[in-house]
Amino acid sequence: MSRTFRIAPSLLSADFARLGEEVKTVVAAGADWIHFDVMDNHYVPNLTFGPMVCQALRKHSTVPIDVHLMVQPVDALAQAFCKAGADIVTFHPDASAHVDRTLQVIRAEGKQAGLVFNPATPLDVLEWVIDKVDVVLLMSVNPGFGGQSFIDSALRKCEKARKIIEASGRDIRLEVDGGIKTDNIRAVADAGADTFVAGSAIFGQPDYKAVIDAMRRQLAA
Repeated sequence: MSRTFRIAPSLLSADFARLGEEVKTVVAAGADWIHFDVMDNHYVPNLTFGPMVCQALRKHSTVPIDVHLMVQPVDALAQAFCKAGADIVTFHPDASAHVDRTLQVIRAEGKQAGLVFNPATPLDVLEWVIDKVDVVLLMSVNPGFGGQSFIDSALRKCEKARKIIEASGRDIRLEVDGGIKTDNIRAVADAGADTFVAGSAIFGQPDYKAVIDAMRRQLAA
């Protein structure tokens, strides 16, 4: 099956003092999405960006902003990020009291909505709300910090998620986040992913375009 691959550099690994410039540079280097990690020091043990930062960066990005909410509760912040210029908002089902309602909140703002599954979180909830899901994001590290190593069991989960998506007949993106590098991106694609979040693998290098081009060569192989 032919899939369009998308590479979504994660701002978690960018230079926070130069975020606008970093966004422009990585988009010019070939990024398809900008992945925007929101951590609340409650659901995950770290604190990152709020809606005002998203709003400030919106004018610097010509590609979709993919907001990943690692927050609890979800709904108010999901709505705030929609209004701040996010194109896609994903959240963890275990952080929402009412997953179906939260998906509706995001879609009511005219945005794409998605669910995020941690390494040890089963995909069970997906079948009950798949009609409202535009993106499935699988974590291949435990959320909270950048620069972690890829957890191999994510490949099996990716294969399972791809089967669920195919059975639904809907156009749903399958995104993987955590430890994605040039040397494993092909294996993740072979497991069924079509969208790849990469942080330190891109922002940790001197030439963003060289890394993104190398990833695309792997995906085309």
